[in-house]
Amino acid sequence: MSKIVAITMGDPAGIGPEIIVKALQSDVLKNVHSVVIGSAELLNKQLDMGLFSNVSFNVIDKVSEANFSPNIINVIDTKLEDLNSLQPGKIQPQAGDLAYRCVKKATELALQGEVNAIATAPLNKEALHSAGHMFPGHTELLAKLTDSKDVAMVLYTDSLKVIHVTTHVSLRKFLDTLNCERIEKVIKIADDFLKKIGIKHPKIAVAGVNPHAGEHGLFGDEEIKIVAPAIEKMRQHGIDAIGPCAPDTVFLQAHQGKFDMVVAMYHDQGHIPLKLLGFYDGVNIAAGLPFIRTSADHGTAFDIAWQGVAKADSMIESIRLAELLS
Repeated sequence: MSKIVAITMGDPAGIGPEIIVKALQSDVLKNVHSVVIGSAELLNKQLDMGLFSNVSFNVIDKVSEANFSPNIINVIDTKLEDLNSLQPGKIQPQAGDLAYRCVKKATELALQGEVNAIATAPLNKEALHSAGHMFPGHTELLAKLTDSKDVAMVLYTDSLKVIHVTTHVSLRKFLDTLNCERIEKVIKIADDFLKKIGIKHPKIAVAGVNPHAGEHGLFGDEEIKIVAPAIEKMRQHGIDAIGPCAPDTVFLQAHQGKFDMVVAMYHDQGHIPLKLLGFYDGVNIAAGLPFIRTSADHGTAFDIAWQGVAKADSMIESIRLAELLS
């Protein structure tokens, strides 16, 4: 039986609708079975841009009604409160609410076994919050919806894979709350994830916190007191974890093949090198969920929303990986 990927629209005022339609017309995805969760009316408006041809929408109520013939996009309609008042590139509560409802529906389908994986288009955190859904992002929302306690964000390209100890918190809070237990959990999540995708003996580099990984305490002692003990404990559990590694070189070393994944301590430490190397085709994966969830590794791009110029490379890759890894 073919695997099915649920694709969530993300924030409808962003580029999500456009890159979904573009992605599903790519030859790369011609054999991938998918169902879009989103506003059918808004998706249909993408055809008005004149960029798409030979495609039609099959609006369905349940996955079993999907038609996986070529040039058919299956949509489980999730209606907007007022499509006519929706403005491209603007933070709006109804847009944040739709993004939330799409993820919630896709999660239900995945937990029920009706779809095998989820690929999410970008949502806007301010819009999400304005609708009363107080989550920092997709990873935290999905963790809540699935009651998953140990979840971490993975950024994925063919040549560099990064997992994060913390993501959407301030640097001050990160430093004040950094602890061995969380680092240990993320190293374990990294090892499990890499084995799940076929790497039998993962080699995991763990970045330090401070310049040159603290230089033996000269530039900070977090490596000595927190990071190194966590690494040693996981090595005792049979995980090949190396570090603390100097953050300014470890990502290049991983890119060159020395490591299978890097454990980054905080958001920008991991995001900057990954996005430099894979801004258009990098994929965000939530590791530790009961199913595979991938996402385009960029934001809602409000500045170019509904203009027909957005690149769909990362969305294509996220859908492809969702199907491949599930």
